[in-house]
Amino acid sequence: MPKPVLTILPDPPAPPAGVGVIAGGGRLPIMVAQGLRERGNLVHGLGIAAQFDPTFPEQCDSFREVGLLRIGQWCTALQRRGVRHAIMVGRVDKAKVMHDPLRAFRNVPDLRTLRTWLRCRRDRRSHALLAAIAEEMDRGGVSLLDSTIPIPDELADPGVMTRTRPTPEQRGDVEFIWPMMTRLLAFDIGQAIAVRDRDVLAVEAIEGTDRMIERVGDLCRAKGWTLCKGARAGHDRRSDVPTVGVTTIQKLHEAGGRCLALAAGDVIMVDKPEMIRLADSLGIAIVGVAMASSGVVVEPKPLGTPIPARI
Repeated sequence: MPKPVLTILPDPPAPPAGVGVIAGGGRLPIMVAQGLRERGNLVHGLGIAAQFDPTFPEQCDSFREVGLLRIGQWCTALQRRGVRHAIMVGRVDKAKVMHDPLRAFRNVPDLRTLRTWLRCRRDRRSHALLAAIAEEMDRGGVSLLDSTIPIPDELADPGVMTRTRPTPEQRGDVEFIWPMMTRLLAFDIGQAIAVRDRDVLAVEAIEGTDRMIERVGDLCRAKGWTLCKGARAGHDRRSDVPTVGVTTIQKLHEAGGRCLALAAGDVIMVDKPEMIRLADSLGIAIVGVAMASSGVVVEPKPLGTPIPARI
């Protein structure tokens, strides 16, 4: 099994120093920008063309649209604003980028991007690509930061986060699958597993969690299955932090899933209060799972009815 690699990340600059936000799609870049502004940092946004939310520029003190495969352009744009630290966050459809036969014409890479791509020619999994991008940006004078620093309250809490409680069967499924998922995550294949009655229904691959949920709905007509999502040991938080949101809950309900188990402190919950409200309205339990030497542990939350400390 691959051994986790410890990555020591730089501390964020003290306010009011500027921080760059390299934004892909979705709400997460907006939340990160808002979190930085609440800390007192200036926000210099770079929106990846055809990816970023149109409201993202409103959260930035300066903004520029950049190409997806233009790492050199990112570094130059930030350096011109005196920015030495950045956060790379947001959704990019990796399947479209990597497996588009016309990608060479649609996305012409610059020299830094070409150098990064060649460095990863033997391993193009997410963590290897991220490490290479971070290394190239360091060479360009910009250090990538832990993307969760501005949004600590959006990470999954330990314990049951919903009024809806997991059933004994769902607890048993989590206890069964979690050690297996932890080992699988080390290979960086995906971040999620679906399980029902101690049987693995699906493992996430390059398609992403939402499409995986749809696949499970086609495979398993019985309702009540559990989706487990976590992060590999030593996960590099500079990008690609496991993320769920309101859409995850909607798709889970449509596909028959009734429990969502997340690695506590390792998974971002976009719009967490709304996620929890929607899950309760649809009868879905959300559980934050912690690991201890004695096994899989769910720490009781102070709110609501106390639950046993162990699944």
